[in-house]
Amino acid sequence: MKKIPFITNGLIGMSSLLSAYGQNTVDKNSSPNFIVIFTDDQSWVGTSFLSDPDDPRTKSDYYKTPNMERLAQMGMRFTDGYSAPLSNPSRRCLLTGQNPARHVMQKDPEIWPKIYRDQLDIPRMLKTANPKYKTAHFGKWDMRFDMVTPEEMGYDVSDGYTNNATGGSRTSIKWPVALDDPKLIFSVTDRAVKFMEDQVKNGNPFYLQVSHYAVHLGITYRQSTLDKYKNISPGQKHHTPEFAAMTEDLDTGIGILLDKVEELGLLKNTYIIFLADNGGTKIEPLTGPYTVPRNFPLRDGKGSCYEGGIRVPFVVAGPGVKANSVSRVPVSEMDILPTLADITGYKEVLPQVVDGGSIKNVIFNNGKGEVKRNLPYIIWHHSNGQSAIREGSFKLIISWMEKENKIELFNLSKDISESNDLSKEMPEKAKELNDKLVGFINGLNAIKYIFRPDAREQE
Repeated sequence: MKKIPFITNGLIGMSSLLSAYGQNTVDKNSSPNFIVIFTDDQSWVGTSFLSDPDDPRTKSDYYKTPNMERLAQMGMRFTDGYSAPLSNPSRRCLLTGQNPARHVMQKDPEIWPKIYRDQLDIPRMLKTANPKYKTAHFGKWDMRFDMVTPEEMGYDVSDGYTNNATGGSRTSIKWPVALDDPKLIFSVTDRAVKFMEDQVKNGNPFYLQVSHYAVHLGITYRQSTLDKYKNISPGQKHHTPEFAAMTEDLDTGIGILLDKVEELGLLKNTYIIFLADNGGTKIEPLTGPYTVPRNFPLRDGKGSCYEGGIRVPFVVAGPGVKANSVSRVPVSEMDILPTLADITGYKEVLPQVVDGGSIKNVIFNNGKGEVKRNLPYIIWHHSNGQSAIREGSFKLIISWMEKENKIELFNLSKDISESNDLSKEMPEKAKELNDKLVGFINGLNAIKYIFRPDAREQE
Protein backbone atom coordinates (compact mmCIF):
# COMPACT_ATOMS: atom_id res chain seq x y z
CA MET A 1 0.00 0.00 0.00
CA LYS A 2 1.37 3.36 -0.99
CA LYS A 3 1.76 5.60 2.04
CA ILE A 4 0.77 9.25 1.98
CA PRO A 5 3.68 11.26 3.38
CA PHE A 6 3.36 13.14 6.64
CA ILE A 7 3.84 16.84 5.93
CA THR A 8 5.53 18.77 8.67
CA ASN A 9 7.01 21.84 7.01
CA GLY A 10 6.04 23.94 4.02
CA LEU A 11 5.87 22.06 0.75
CA ILE A 12 7.94 19.01 1.64
CA GLY A 13 6.55 16.04 -0.25
CA MET A 14 4.11 18.22 -2.16
CA SER A 15 4.57 16.42 -5.46
CA SER A 16 3.51 13.15 -3.84
CA LEU A 17 0.40 14.74 -2.43
CA LEU A 18 -0.54 16.30 -5.75
CA SER A 19 -0.17 12.90 -7.36
CA ALA A 20 -2.37 11.27 -4.75
CA TYR A 21 -5.05 13.93 -4.32
CA GLY A 22 -4.78 17.02 -6.46
CA GLN A 23 -5.45 15.30 -9.77
CA ASN A 24 -8.60 13.49 -8.64
CA THR A 25 -11.77 14.14 -10.59
CA VAL A 26 -15.35 13.56 -9.56
CA ASP A 27 -16.80 10.20 -10.52
CA LYS A 28 -20.10 11.37 -12.05
CA ASN A 29 -21.50 7.84 -12.25
CA SER A 30 -21.71 7.27 -8.51
CA SER A 31 -22.74 9.18 -5.40
CA PRO A 32 -19.72 10.42 -3.44
CA ASN A 33 -18.92 9.50 0.13
CA PHE A 34 -18.61 12.14 2.84
CA ILE A 35 -16.59 12.04 6.04
CA VAL A 36 -16.95 14.84 8.58
CA ILE A 37 -14.30 14.95 11.31
CA PHE A 38 -15.70 17.16 14.08
CA THR A 39 -13.29 17.91 16.92
CA ASP A 40 -14.30 19.40 20.27
CA ASP A 41 -13.04 22.75 21.58
CA GLN A 42 -10.11 22.85 19.15
CA SER A 43 -8.70 26.32 18.76
CA TRP A 44 -8.07 27.92 15.36
CA VAL A 45 -4.43 27.88 16.44
CA GLY A 46 -4.66 24.42 18.04
CA THR A 47 -2.92 22.47 15.27
CA SER A 48 0.61 22.44 13.84
CA PHE A 49 -0.56 23.63 10.41
CA LEU A 50 -1.07 27.31 9.71
CA SER A 51 -4.77 28.12 9.61
CA ASP A 52 -3.69 31.14 7.57
CA PRO A 53 -0.51 30.35 5.62
CA ASP A 54 0.28 34.07 5.40
CA ASP A 55 0.28 34.54 9.17
CA PRO A 56 2.93 32.64 11.19
CA ARG A 57 0.93 33.23 14.39
CA THR A 58 -1.91 30.94 13.28
CA LYS A 59 -0.69 27.58 14.53
CA SER A 60 0.34 26.10 17.83
CA ASP A 61 3.80 26.80 19.16
CA TYR A 62 3.85 23.43 20.98
CA TYR A 63 1.34 20.83 19.73
CA LYS A 64 2.33 18.36 17.00
CA THR A 65 -0.46 17.27 14.64
CA PRO A 66 1.17 15.73 11.54
CA ASN A 67 -2.02 14.08 10.32
CA MET A 68 -4.00 17.30 10.53
CA GLU A 69 -1.17 18.87 8.54
CA ARG A 70 -1.44 16.00 6.10
CA LEU A 71 -5.18 16.62 5.68
CA ALA A 72 -4.63 20.35 5.15
CA GLN A 73 -2.12 19.52 2.41
CA MET A 74 -4.61 17.11 0.83
CA GLY A 75 -7.22 19.79 0.26
CA MET A 76 -8.33 23.36 0.87
CA ARG A 77 -8.00 25.15 4.17
CA PHE A 78 -10.42 27.99 4.89
CA THR A 79 -8.76 30.80 6.79
CA ASP A 80 -12.17 32.18 7.79
CA GLY A 81 -13.99 29.01 8.89
CA TYR A 82 -16.57 29.33 11.65
CA SER A 83 -18.75 27.39 14.07
CA ALA A 84 -21.21 28.44 16.76
CA PRO A 85 -19.64 29.62 20.05
CA LEU A 86 -20.65 26.47 21.97
CA SER A 87 -20.84 22.76 21.29
CA ASN A 88 -24.56 22.05 21.54
CA PRO A 89 -25.84 24.71 19.12
CA SER A 90 -22.92 24.00 16.78
CA ARG A 91 -23.94 20.35 16.42
CA ARG A 92 -27.46 21.39 15.52
CA CYS A 93 -26.10 23.92 13.02
CA LEU A 94 -24.10 21.23 11.24
CA LEU A 95 -26.94 18.70 11.24
CA THR A 96 -29.66 21.04 9.96
CA GLY A 97 -27.87 24.02 8.36
CA GLN A 98 -29.85 26.31 10.66
CA ASN A 99 -28.68 29.33 12.64
CA PRO A 100 -28.36 28.93 16.44
CA ALA A 101 -31.07 31.58 16.89
CA ARG A 102 -33.55 28.95 15.66
CA HIS A 103 -32.45 26.28 18.15
CA VAL A 104 -33.76 25.08 21.47
CA MET A 105 -31.20 27.00 23.60
CA GLN A 106 -32.24 30.30 22.02
CA LYS A 107 -35.84 29.81 20.94
CA ASP A 108 -39.04 28.07 22.07
CA PRO A 109 -37.51 25.58 24.55
CA GLU A 110 -40.88 23.87 24.97
CA ILE A 111 -41.82 23.71 21.28
CA TRP A 112 -38.48 22.88 19.61
CA PRO A 113 -38.23 19.22 20.75
CA LYS A 114 -41.63 18.52 19.20
CA ILE A 115 -40.64 19.84 15.77
CA TYR A 116 -36.95 18.96 15.74
CA ARG A 117 -37.46 15.32 14.86
CA ASP A 118 -39.17 16.37 11.62
CA GLN A 119 -36.45 18.77 10.43
CA LEU A 120 -34.57 18.17 7.20
CA ASP A 121 -31.06 17.17 8.14
CA ILE A 122 -28.00 15.64 6.50
CA PRO A 123 -29.03 11.94 6.73
CA ARG A 124 -32.54 12.61 5.45
CA MET A 125 -31.32 14.84 2.66
CA LEU A 126 -28.77 12.30 1.44
CA LYS A 127 -31.26 9.43 1.55
CA THR A 128 -33.63 11.53 -0.56
CA ALA A 129 -30.85 12.23 -3.06
CA ASN A 130 -29.99 8.52 -3.20
CA PRO A 131 -31.80 5.92 -1.04
CA LYS A 132 -28.65 3.75 -1.08
CA TYR A 133 -26.80 6.16 1.23
CA LYS A 134 -25.85 4.71 4.60
CA THR A 135 -25.20 7.16 7.41
CA ALA A 136 -23.31 6.86 10.68
CA HIS A 137 -22.50 9.05 13.65
CA PHE A 138 -19.80 8.00 16.09
CA GLY A 139 -18.64 9.91 19.15
CA LYS A 140 -20.19 12.91 20.87
CA TRP A 141 -23.85 13.59 20.01
CA ASP A 142 -24.91 15.93 22.85
CA MET A 143 -28.35 17.10 21.68
CA ARG A 144 -29.28 18.15 25.17
CA PHE A 145 -32.68 19.55 26.21
CA ASP A 146 -34.74 17.33 23.89
CA MET A 147 -32.86 14.00 24.16
CA VAL A 148 -33.36 13.21 20.47
CA THR A 149 -31.17 10.32 19.32
CA PRO A 150 -29.12 9.97 16.12
CA GLU A 151 -31.49 7.28 14.88
CA GLU A 152 -34.46 9.59 15.37
CA MET A 153 -32.68 12.09 13.12
CA GLY A 154 -32.15 9.55 10.35
CA TYR A 155 -28.81 7.90 11.10
CA ASP A 156 -28.51 4.18 10.35
CA VAL A 157 -25.70 3.52 12.83
CA SER A 158 -24.52 5.47 15.88
CA ASP A 159 -23.16 5.32 19.40
CA GLY A 160 -26.56 6.46 20.67
CA TYR A 161 -27.22 9.43 22.92
CA THR A 162 -23.76 10.42 24.10
CA ASN A 163 -22.45 13.57 25.78
CA ASN A 164 -19.32 15.03 27.36
CA ALA A 165 -19.41 12.54 30.22
CA THR A 166 -19.31 9.61 27.77
CA GLY A 167 -15.86 10.63 26.62
CA GLY A 168 -14.58 11.55 30.07
CA SER A 169 -15.50 15.12 30.95
CA ARG A 170 -14.11 17.29 33.72
CA THR A 171 -16.94 16.17 36.00
CA SER A 172 -16.91 12.46 35.15
CA ILE A 173 -13.22 11.68 35.53
CA LYS A 174 -10.38 12.86 37.72
CA TRP A 175 -7.93 14.38 35.30
CA PRO A 176 -5.27 14.56 34.03
CA VAL A 177 -4.87 10.81 33.71
CA ALA A 178 -3.20 8.36 31.32
CA LEU A 179 -5.53 5.89 29.57
CA ASP A 180 -5.14 3.31 26.82
CA ASP A 181 -8.06 4.89 24.95
CA PRO A 182 -8.02 8.59 25.92
CA LYS A 183 -11.27 10.44 25.13
CA LEU A 184 -12.34 7.20 23.39
CA ILE A 185 -10.32 8.35 20.38
CA PHE A 186 -9.32 4.90 19.23
CA SER A 187 -12.54 3.01 19.91
CA VAL A 188 -14.53 5.69 18.07
CA THR A 189 -12.05 5.47 15.19
CA ASP A 190 -12.29 1.66 15.14
CA ARG A 191 -16.06 1.83 14.72
CA ALA A 192 -15.71 4.41 11.96
CA VAL A 193 -13.21 2.20 10.14
CA LYS A 194 -15.50 -0.84 10.44
CA PHE A 195 -18.42 1.19 9.06
CA MET A 196 -16.38 2.24 6.01
CA GLU A 197 -15.26 -1.34 5.40
CA ASP A 198 -18.86 -2.55 5.55
CA GLN A 199 -20.10 0.07 3.07
CA VAL A 200 -17.31 -0.67 0.60
CA LYS A 201 -18.10 -4.39 0.86
CA ASN A 202 -21.82 -3.77 0.26
CA GLY A 203 -21.33 -1.14 -2.45
CA ASN A 204 -23.13 1.68 -0.59
CA PRO A 205 -22.25 5.38 -0.70
CA PHE A 206 -21.96 6.71 2.83
CA TYR A 207 -21.92 9.69 5.15
CA LEU A 208 -19.74 9.24 8.21
CA GLN A 209 -19.48 11.80 11.01
CA VAL A 210 -16.74 11.23 13.56
CA SER A 211 -17.45 13.62 16.44
CA HIS A 212 -14.47 13.36 18.74
CA TYR A 213 -14.66 14.05 22.47
CA ALA A 214 -11.13 15.48 22.34
CA VAL A 215 -9.88 18.03 23.07
CA HIS A 216 -12.64 18.88 25.56
CA LEU A 217 -11.69 18.86 29.23
CA GLY A 218 -10.94 16.70 31.23
CA ILE A 219 -7.54 15.84 29.96
CA THR A 220 -6.67 12.22 29.20
CA TYR A 221 -3.82 10.87 27.06
CA ARG A 222 -1.56 7.92 26.42
CA GLN A 223 1.41 7.85 28.77
CA SER A 224 3.88 7.36 25.89
CA THR A 225 2.59 10.52 24.22
CA LEU A 226 2.88 12.52 27.43
CA ASP A 227 6.47 11.30 27.92
CA LYS A 228 7.34 12.77 24.52
CA TYR A 229 6.06 16.24 25.44
CA LYS A 230 7.89 16.31 28.74
CA ASN A 231 11.05 16.47 26.65
CA ILE A 232 9.85 19.28 24.34
CA SER A 233 10.26 22.92 25.29
CA PRO A 234 6.85 24.55 25.90
CA GLY A 235 5.57 27.41 23.79
CA GLN A 236 4.36 30.79 24.94
CA LYS A 237 0.66 30.33 24.25
CA HIS A 238 0.58 26.52 24.50
CA HIS A 239 2.60 24.90 27.24
CA THR A 240 0.69 22.10 28.99
CA PRO A 241 2.26 18.68 28.20
CA GLU A 242 -0.92 16.80 29.11
CA PHE A 243 -3.07 18.87 26.75
CA ALA A 244 -0.47 18.57 24.01
CA ALA A 245 -0.47 14.79 24.44
CA MET A 246 -4.28 14.63 24.21
CA THR A 247 -4.13 16.72 21.03
CA GLU A 248 -1.55 14.44 19.42
CA ASP A 249 -3.50 11.31 20.38
CA LEU A 250 -6.49 12.88 18.60
CA ASP A 251 -4.26 13.48 15.60
CA THR A 252 -3.15 9.84 15.62
CA GLY A 253 -6.79 8.74 15.48
CA ILE A 254 -7.37 10.99 12.48
CA GLY A 255 -4.32 9.46 10.82
CA ILE A 256 -5.75 5.95 11.24
CA LEU A 257 -8.93 7.11 9.52
CA LEU A 258 -7.03 8.72 6.63
CA ASP A 259 -4.95 5.58 6.14
CA LYS A 260 -8.11 3.48 5.89
CA VAL A 261 -9.65 5.84 3.32
CA GLU A 262 -6.59 5.30 1.14
CA GLU A 263 -6.40 1.57 1.78
CA LEU A 264 -10.04 1.10 0.75
CA GLY A 265 -9.47 3.01 -2.50
CA LEU A 266 -11.90 5.77 -1.54
CA LEU A 267 -9.83 8.82 -2.47
CA LYS A 268 -11.41 9.34 -5.90
CA ASN A 269 -14.94 9.55 -4.56
CA THR A 270 -14.78 10.74 -0.97
CA TYR A 271 -14.92 14.25 0.51
CA ILE A 272 -13.39 14.83 3.93
CA ILE A 273 -14.41 17.88 5.95
CA PHE A 274 -12.45 18.71 9.08
CA LEU A 275 -13.53 21.38 11.57
CA ALA A 276 -14.08 22.05 15.28
CA ASP A 277 -17.38 22.61 17.06
CA ASN A 278 -16.31 25.98 18.54
CA GLY A 279 -13.20 27.92 19.40
CA GLY A 280 -10.68 26.85 22.00
CA THR A 281 -10.97 27.34 25.72
CA LYS A 282 -9.57 30.68 26.82
CA ILE A 283 -7.11 29.55 29.50
CA GLU A 284 -4.37 26.95 29.06
CA PRO A 285 -5.45 24.24 31.51
CA LEU A 286 -3.37 23.07 34.47
CA THR A 287 -0.40 25.41 34.13
CA GLY A 288 -2.10 28.80 33.85
CA PRO A 289 -1.72 31.54 31.25
CA TYR A 290 1.55 32.79 29.87
CA THR A 291 2.02 36.30 28.50
CA VAL A 292 0.50 35.28 25.14
CA PRO A 293 -3.24 34.48 25.18
CA ARG A 294 -4.04 30.86 24.35
CA ASN A 295 -6.00 31.66 21.16
CA PHE A 296 -3.68 34.46 20.01
CA PRO A 297 -3.95 36.28 17.63
CA LEU A 298 -7.69 35.87 18.17
CA ARG A 299 -9.61 37.52 20.99
CA ASP A 300 -11.30 35.57 23.78
CA GLY A 301 -12.41 31.94 23.37
CA LYS A 302 -15.11 29.32 23.70
CA GLY A 303 -18.55 30.69 24.55
CA SER A 304 -17.77 34.09 23.04
CA CYS A 305 -18.76 35.61 19.69
CA TYR A 306 -15.32 37.20 19.38
CA GLU A 307 -13.15 35.40 16.84
CA GLY A 308 -11.51 33.22 19.46
CA GLY A 309 -14.87 31.65 20.24
CA ILE A 310 -16.14 31.02 16.71
CA ARG A 311 -13.24 30.87 14.23
CA VAL A 312 -12.03 27.27 13.90
CA PRO A 313 -9.73 25.11 11.76
CA PHE A 314 -11.70 24.23 8.62
CA VAL A 315 -10.44 21.97 5.80
CA VAL A 316 -12.18 20.36 2.82
CA ALA A 317 -10.44 17.65 0.79
CA GLY A 318 -11.73 15.47 -2.02
CA PRO A 319 -12.08 14.99 -5.77
CA GLY A 320 -11.91 18.25 -7.67
CA VAL A 321 -10.49 20.16 -4.67
CA LYS A 322 -6.99 21.46 -5.37
CA ALA A 323 -4.40 20.07 -2.97
CA ASN A 324 -2.67 22.51 -0.61
CA SER A 325 -5.02 25.32 -1.59
CA VAL A 326 -6.37 28.18 0.50
CA SER A 327 -9.66 30.07 0.54
CA ARG A 328 -10.41 33.30 2.36
CA VAL A 329 -14.13 33.07 1.73
CA PRO A 330 -16.00 33.01 5.08
CA VAL A 331 -17.72 29.65 5.64
CA SER A 332 -19.42 27.96 8.55
CA GLU A 333 -20.71 24.60 9.71
CA MET A 334 -24.18 25.73 8.54
CA ASP A 335 -22.88 25.49 4.96
CA ILE A 336 -22.15 21.76 5.11
CA LEU A 337 -25.71 20.48 4.53
CA PRO A 338 -26.32 22.75 1.49
CA THR A 339 -22.90 21.83 0.09
CA LEU A 340 -23.59 18.10 0.32
CA ALA A 341 -26.99 18.67 -1.26
CA ASP A 342 -25.33 20.54 -4.13
CA ILE A 343 -22.63 17.92 -4.71
CA THR A 344 -25.06 14.98 -4.63
CA GLY A 345 -27.59 16.64 -6.93
CA TYR A 346 -30.38 16.83 -4.34
CA LYS A 347 -33.41 17.81 -6.39
CA GLU A 348 -35.64 19.39 -3.77
CA VAL A 349 -35.61 23.06 -2.79
CA LEU A 350 -33.99 23.44 0.62
CA PRO A 351 -36.33 24.80 3.30
CA GLN A 352 -36.20 28.54 3.92
CA VAL A 353 -35.02 27.85 7.47
CA VAL A 354 -31.70 26.54 6.11
CA ASP A 355 -29.42 29.52 6.70
CA GLY A 356 -26.25 28.04 5.21
CA GLY A 357 -25.25 28.03 1.55
CA SER A 358 -23.32 25.70 -0.74
CA ILE A 359 -19.55 26.15 -0.94
CA LYS A 360 -19.31 23.77 -3.90
CA ASN A 361 -18.38 26.49 -6.40
CA VAL A 362 -15.70 27.80 -4.02
CA ILE A 363 -13.98 24.45 -3.43
CA PHE A 364 -14.03 23.67 -7.17
CA ASN A 365 -12.76 27.15 -8.12
CA ASN A 366 -9.47 27.24 -6.22
CA GLY A 367 -11.09 28.92 -3.23
CA LYS A 368 -12.56 31.87 -5.11
CA GLY A 369 -16.17 32.97 -5.34
CA GLU A 370 -19.01 33.56 -2.93
CA VAL A 371 -21.41 31.46 -0.91
CA LYS A 372 -25.02 32.22 -1.76
CA ARG A 373 -27.13 32.10 1.36
CA ASN A 374 -30.64 33.37 2.09
CA LEU A 375 -28.95 36.40 3.62
CA PRO A 376 -25.65 37.89 2.35
CA TYR A 377 -23.99 37.69 5.75
CA ILE A 378 -23.32 35.25 8.59
CA ILE A 379 -24.94 35.64 12.01
CA TRP A 380 -24.02 34.01 15.32
CA HIS A 381 -26.29 34.12 18.34
CA HIS A 382 -25.73 32.94 21.88
CA SER A 383 -28.38 33.90 24.40
CA ASN A 384 -25.94 33.71 27.30
CA GLY A 385 -24.17 36.86 26.26
CA GLN A 386 -23.44 37.83 22.66
CA SER A 387 -24.59 37.97 19.06
CA ALA A 388 -22.51 38.88 16.02
CA ILE A 389 -22.84 39.53 12.31
CA ARG A 390 -20.15 39.45 9.62
CA GLU A 391 -20.66 41.02 6.21
CA GLY A 392 -17.58 41.30 4.05
CA SER A 393 -14.67 42.24 6.30
CA PHE A 394 -16.82 44.06 8.83
CA LYS A 395 -18.06 42.37 11.97
CA LEU A 396 -20.37 43.79 14.60
CA ILE A 397 -20.84 42.27 18.05
CA ILE A 398 -23.61 42.97 20.51
CA SER A 399 -22.90 42.01 24.11
CA TRP A 400 -26.32 41.55 25.69
CA MET A 401 -26.53 42.80 29.26
CA GLU A 402 -29.39 43.13 31.67
CA LYS A 403 -29.37 46.95 31.72
CA GLU A 404 -27.33 48.14 28.72
CA ASN A 405 -26.13 46.51 25.51
CA LYS A 406 -22.60 47.05 24.23
CA ILE A 407 -21.94 47.35 20.49
CA GLU A 408 -18.52 46.93 18.86
CA LEU A 409 -17.50 47.13 15.20
CA PHE A 410 -14.32 45.65 13.72
CA ASN A 411 -12.67 45.40 10.32
CA LEU A 412 -11.27 41.87 10.35
CA SER A 413 -9.13 42.43 7.24
CA LYS A 414 -7.04 44.88 9.28
CA ASP A 415 -7.74 43.80 12.83
CA ILE A 416 -8.10 40.04 13.30
CA SER A 417 -7.53 40.50 17.04
CA GLU A 418 -10.60 42.76 17.33
CA SER A 419 -8.67 45.35 19.30
CA ASN A 420 -9.85 48.52 17.50
CA ASP A 421 -13.56 49.26 17.96
CA LEU A 422 -14.76 51.34 14.98
CA SER A 423 -18.34 51.86 16.15
CA LYS A 424 -17.73 55.52 17.07
CA GLU A 425 -15.67 56.23 13.93
CA MET A 426 -18.15 54.54 11.60
CA PRO A 427 -21.58 55.02 13.22
CA GLU A 428 -23.50 54.51 9.97
CA LYS A 429 -21.85 51.13 9.30
CA ALA A 430 -22.44 50.15 12.93
CA LYS A 431 -26.11 51.07 12.69
CA GLU A 432 -26.50 49.22 9.38
CA LEU A 433 -25.10 45.97 10.77
CA ASN A 434 -26.85 46.38 14.11
CA ASP A 435 -30.22 46.76 12.35
CA LYS A 436 -29.59 43.61 10.29
CA LEU A 437 -28.51 41.59 13.30
CA VAL A 438 -31.30 42.71 15.64
CA GLY A 439 -33.83 42.41 12.83
CA PHE A 440 -32.86 38.78 12.26
CA ILE A 441 -33.06 37.89 15.94
CA ASN A 442 -36.35 39.75 16.47
CA GLY A 443 -37.80 38.16 13.34
CA LEU A 444 -37.31 34.75 14.94
CA ASN A 445 -38.50 35.87 18.37
CA ALA A 446 -35.25 34.43 19.67
CA ILE A 447 -34.27 34.80 23.30
CA LYS A 448 -31.63 37.53 23.57
CA TYR A 449 -30.33 37.00 27.05
CA ILE A 450 -30.56 34.25 29.65
CA PHE A 451 -28.16 34.44 32.57
CA ARG A 452 -26.38 31.07 32.74
CA PRO A 453 -23.09 31.73 34.58
CA ASP A 454 -21.80 28.22 34.06
CA ALA A 455 -22.73 27.84 30.38
CA ARG A 456 -19.16 27.72 29.13
CA GLU A 457 -18.15 25.15 31.69
CA GLN A 458 -21.15 22.90 31.04
CA GLU A 459 -20.39 22.81 27.33
